[in-house]
Amino acid sequence: MGSSFWTVCLILASLVSSSFCALPRKPVDVPFGRNYYPTWAFDHIKYFNGGSEIQLHLDKSTGTGFQSKGSYLFGHFSMNIKMVPGDSAGTVTAFYLSSQNAEHDEIDFEFLGNRTGQPYILQTNVFTGGQGNKEQRIFLWFDPTKEFHRYSILWNMYQIVFYVDDVPIRVFKNSKDLGVKFPFDQPMKIYNSLWNADDWATRGGLEKTDWSKAPFIAGYKSFHIDGCEASVNAKFCATQGKRWWDQVEFRDLDAAQWRRLKWVREKFTIYNYCNDRKRLPQIPPECKRDRDI
Repeated sequence: MGSSFWTVCLILASLVSSSFCALPRKPVDVPFGRNYYPTWAFDHIKYFNGGSEIQLHLDKSTGTGFQSKGSYLFGHFSMNIKMVPGDSAGTVTAFYLSSQNAEHDEIDFEFLGNRTGQPYILQTNVFTGGQGNKEQRIFLWFDPTKEFHRYSILWNMYQIVFYVDDVPIRVFKNSKDLGVKFPFDQPMKIYNSLWNADDWATRGGLEKTDWSKAPFIAGYKSFHIDGCEASVNAKFCATQGKRWWDQVEFRDLDAAQWRRLKWVREKFTIYNYCNDRKRLPQIPPECKRDRDI
């Protein structure tokens, strides 16, 4: 899967891009320091253009990461990221939301590195009450190392939607009425990191990180947060029902968004826990509601 893969992807993207409309609220480009601060290996974060763009560096000694200043109950969160180019096998570039306690909630974007010429794998996951195992994996329809692309999470009382350049790639509906836990009462911080995970990240750990290619560098910019800020102990959002992402039109995908999601599932999905009968003999109830089967 080399250049021919990317050629097919670019053709497909050009055919459908005209129908891909943006979300109603365009993310606001803000500098790093407004919403975020470094959390570890400060010397492995490089700043550019007055802090409007940063780079995370990974070498054999350490990776690095940063997190949001606030905690949030629902909202719209996005990050423009340019992935590690070349041979990035063993590395993981992450953008995710996570609460703080043991039975935590979590909403994950994880970008799994590759050997040169192979496509990146984007893995998404949702943890509820400390339980994950809801992985989905896709190939992207572009090379994410060439330029910045926007990755977004819409989270409200009704659904969690993962977007790539405003294309919905996954939806996780609130199915509490079916006995499925849903993140709704644990504020989450936003985390981003670049780290070594060559025990599992590339071909299940068969491909190890080639440290002769270090440092591995991922770029971040457009540090957008539009959420309901809350204390880490809050159980509800004080402005619940009053924000744009709370409104009726965001309780479900519209017909055009479902068509785009179907396109992603048919063309680029390589793993979906909903369809894994070896691991899950019974179809999880949320999968039927999310139209994942």
